[in-house]
Amino acid sequence: MAQTVPVGQKWWSGGRSPFNVEYGKLMMWYFLMSDAFTFGAFLISYGTIRFSSSSWPNPNEVFKSFPFIGEMTVPLAFVSLMTFILIMSSVTMVMAVGAGQAQDRKAVMKWMFLTILGGLAFLGCQAWEWTHLHNEGAWWGRNPFMNIDGTQSSTNFTNFFFTITGFHGFHVFSGVIINTIMLIKTWRGDFQRTGHYLMIEKAGLYWHFVDLVWVFVFTCFYLL
Repeated sequence: MAQTVPVGQKWWSGGRSPFNVEYGKLMMWYFLMSDAFTFGAFLISYGTIRFSSSSWPNPNEVFKSFPFIGEMTVPLAFVSLMTFILIMSSVTMVMAVGAGQAQDRKAVMKWMFLTILGGLAFLGCQAWEWTHLHNEGAWWGRNPFMNIDGTQSSTNFTNFFFTITGFHGFHVFSGVIINTIMLIKTWRGDFQRTGHYLMIEKAGLYWHFVDLVWVFVFTCFYLL
């Protein structure tokens, strides 16, 4: 026989609404959803042009250089390093959030500092990659790379590449600024006085979003 819910008692267990989320965190989720639509529009546009073209440059030939080494026999070695750095920075952010929940101020500072270093390292790698491609003649409106079938490639490849990776790089840069502010506030003891580290969690949501987007950017430009 079905049980009835007493008058005044919530239908969810424990009497707590699943929508009872802290306001700032809810707003961060709204922002990330809107940002996801922007990235989605970029990547869908890229995919439409990419797969409607009869041929496209080979990413294994375009992205085969490594700093101080030159051309690598292992394809995509440098961008794989970039991806590893960004993923590891996401791990250190998880550790920072966990330390904040444990009210461990020194650990939060340590892990936030490592997260910032990871973001800066990724941006440095991206700056080298852009500089290298620019020296080879690639830029908005210029594409020196041939298609896989040997035909001349259009500028769609470079236009999309610099626009989307640049947009993502701007997000990484913004995340580094945000994380630096969070580190300074942690060092000053602001969160310790308020009794919680919710701002670290919100910064972590943004950072994990940036890392997740890179997985899609990496797949679209470097693997397809």
